[in-house]
Amino acid sequence: MHADLLFTNGPVLTPEGRTATAVAVTGDRITAVGHAEVRDLAGPGTQVVDLAGRLLLPGFQDAHVHPVPAGLELTQCDLTGTKTAADTLATVRAYADAHPEREWITGGGWSMEAFEGGTPTKELLDSVVPDRPVYLPNRDHHGAWVNSRALELAGITRDAPDPADGRIERNASGEPAGTLQEGAMQLVGRLTPPTTPADRLAALLHAQRHLHALGITAWQDAIVGKFAGMDDPSDAYLTAARDGSLTARVVGALWWDRERGAEQISELAERRAALSHGRFHAGSVKLMLDGVAETGTAALLDPYLDKCGCATGNRGTSFIDPDQLPKYVTELDALGFQCHFHALGDRAVRNALDAVEAAREANGPTDTRPHLAHLQVVHPEDVARFARLGAVANIQPLWAAHEPQMDELTIPFLGPERALWQYPFGALLRSGATLAAGSDWPVSSPDPLQGIHVAVNRVEPASAGPVFLPGERIGLAEALTAYTAGSAYANHLDDTGRVAAGALADLVVLDRDPFAAPPEEIAETRVARTYVGGAEVYAADGA
Repeated sequence: MHADLLFTNGPVLTPEGRTATAVAVTGDRITAVGHAEVRDLAGPGTQVVDLAGRLLLPGFQDAHVHPVPAGLELTQCDLTGTKTAADTLATVRAYADAHPEREWITGGGWSMEAFEGGTPTKELLDSVVPDRPVYLPNRDHHGAWVNSRALELAGITRDAPDPADGRIERNASGEPAGTLQEGAMQLVGRLTPPTTPADRLAALLHAQRHLHALGITAWQDAIVGKFAGMDDPSDAYLTAARDGSLTARVVGALWWDRERGAEQISELAERRAALSHGRFHAGSVKLMLDGVAETGTAALLDPYLDKCGCATGNRGTSFIDPDQLPKYVTELDALGFQCHFHALGDRAVRNALDAVEAAREANGPTDTRPHLAHLQVVHPEDVARFARLGAVANIQPLWAAHEPQMDELTIPFLGPERALWQYPFGALLRSGATLAAGSDWPVSSPDPLQGIHVAVNRVEPASAGPVFLPGERIGLAEALTAYTAGSAYANHLDDTGRVAAGALADLVVLDRDPFAAPPEEIAETRVARTYVGGAEVYAADGA
């Protein structure tokens, strides 16, 4: 049988390394991997791609991403990339002036380091948009910036209490200052105009085109449900899966309502059955255990420090009762659900691992493949537990570098010892843990090659250093594996993530072979072509 698609003149990254130079694809699967002999499968209708020394590898998979909110933000007031308060305000003013018809100004993506203490004020927003409410989540989407009009509409006054899972930042006189943290975001977020099904579908397809252009063939959507003003994207996925416009393979992580308990598990099972269709499967449950270190809401075993280096009374926030968590996880695991944990602080990581261990003891070994995302601070005593419990370490490599948010808003409040426990990719790998990788887009860039650059170098692309915890660097092959086979494992997409005969032909052609250049040049690599099931879903100009 002749191949439909033939790649020649490699290199080809297989599970054994760069050990092949040719690959044949018939239908949606790889039918041969080898060298010159594979070319014999070419026929009159075979499409031949001359790699010309460029690397062919499995399609990238993002194990923790939010494409629909990201796609929506791109069409709203997009503050991604603004670095200073002045730039941020100018962008908000320009957007508001360009959209006088908008009842609310929404969007997001501002950087905390652009504002003193990471908490911009309502007065700043009032200076550029005084007459309409403004709601703008920050880059990590754990806090939101609002103006006076938004606070007024939400009834947030100096007497308004903080919600149990959040905080209203206040000025010296006790008035709401203009930044809402964690669960307090919803006080205003719930008032913003809802998106329509057509909006969400358009956002999904826009995001999918962007992700395919970055070589991403599959992903896990880390919140399928309503959260912090974000609408449930499940209808968009279901529509796209049914009409064939969903070309990626997607796992949906159903949102665990942290204001409820075990009574929601039966509802999650019903949603899994109702939403799984075609290339979309809602087989995971997202449990957000804590917040983020920059706002003091990541759950730590020991207290945060203050600006003077002294211990405070704050150990962060546990959004789900740690005493109940093992029960929830055990029941979910027994029903075949994967648990996808947001676990950023060392206490949250330990709570998640304790819950997985309880499930293993109660249910025995299962193939649910729980994974812990973010892993900013991991106590050294917990590193080896990942491999022992079969818990996947889901890393977001772009965050593991020196930059203002790390150096000004995190390290001083963790202290010198805990700062050394951050993003321990190397230690996890050496302990035998399976690494998966993701971006958390729109929190940070979804470009896997940017993340791979940081995982290998522990410096941001185009940065001259200093290197952030050099002992936690991993090799290029290991970083690529995390973004391919590792994420495929976390996503239960066992027919993907490798270039091997019989595997699905989800493939990426890069514009060069990054193994042939210094590690400092990894981020210069671009994607030339992307294929899902042997079908081309992206081709760069001239590729």
